[in-house]
Amino acid sequence: MDFVLSGVAACGACLFTNPLEVVKTRMQLQGELKSRGTYQVYYRNVFHAFYTIGKVDGLAGLQKGLVPGLFYQFFMNGVRLGSYAIIESAGYIHTNGRVSAVKTTLAGASAGVVGAVMGSPVYLVKTHLQSQSTSSIAVGHQHRHEGMIHALKVIYRQHGILGLWRGSSAAIPRVSVGSATQLSTFSSSKELVVDLKVFPQDSWMVPLSAGMISSVMVVLAMTPFDVISTRLYNQPVDHSGKGQLYKGFSDCFSKTLKKEGLTGLYKGLGASYFRLGPHTILSLFFWDELRRLYQKLR
Repeated sequence: MDFVLSGVAACGACLFTNPLEVVKTRMQLQGELKSRGTYQVYYRNVFHAFYTIGKVDGLAGLQKGLVPGLFYQFFMNGVRLGSYAIIESAGYIHTNGRVSAVKTTLAGASAGVVGAVMGSPVYLVKTHLQSQSTSSIAVGHQHRHEGMIHALKVIYRQHGILGLWRGSSAAIPRVSVGSATQLSTFSSSKELVVDLKVFPQDSWMVPLSAGMISSVMVVLAMTPFDVISTRLYNQPVDHSGKGQLYKGFSDCFSKTLKKEGLTGLYKGLGASYFRLGPHTILSLFFWDELRRLYQKLR
């Protein structure tokens, strides 16, 4: 039941934050491997990107990749948060009755790795669909899939079962870092809010406040890994399935840093916060409240 509740909580958050995921993906692909000033800027900031995508691609364009996004959130976060909930319930993250930062970080990272591997194929498709747009505002490679099932069939037919896990080398560190940061800071923040007696211990404001604190740390730690992950998933591949722009995680990291500088690794930072912030807050809040409701109904 922990896995199901975790997956449902993440899907609930995804419904609200998917448009921000579309914006973030476009901004991370804009000016790929090009120095500042040498490419056309279609998306100046988060709000301009929203306006541009809505105007050119229509309102439906802001919900591109929603179906694989929901599948990804259910399976990846179901496994990730569900695994963490089991570890937490067993008392493994506590030392002398207090939350241990080291143990929560390790537990969060471990849960994240399992979730990232399982959800990688649908994340690949989600990235492809969200980068697709009208040619006048297109950024990154355009894959031209017709939907999630069509994309999975095309990738499998062209590159086999391993092709569906292309880009997972970036997904594992991305989700591990994000998960470890999110879950360790969330547990510690909840404990801090309770200790400060800002809100009653059983108040819904406790997980909401902890989620807000956690989201800032997640965005700062995760954005460089997120940029690399998006680019590895979206890059064109040759007939054998090898990437035409990057050989792997370290190659993408070094090329981005060399061509675009440190700011290249933080492209779409604002979009990442506007997406990751609400998503972190909503998913952790829904997760905590659903678990509490389930415990009452048992």
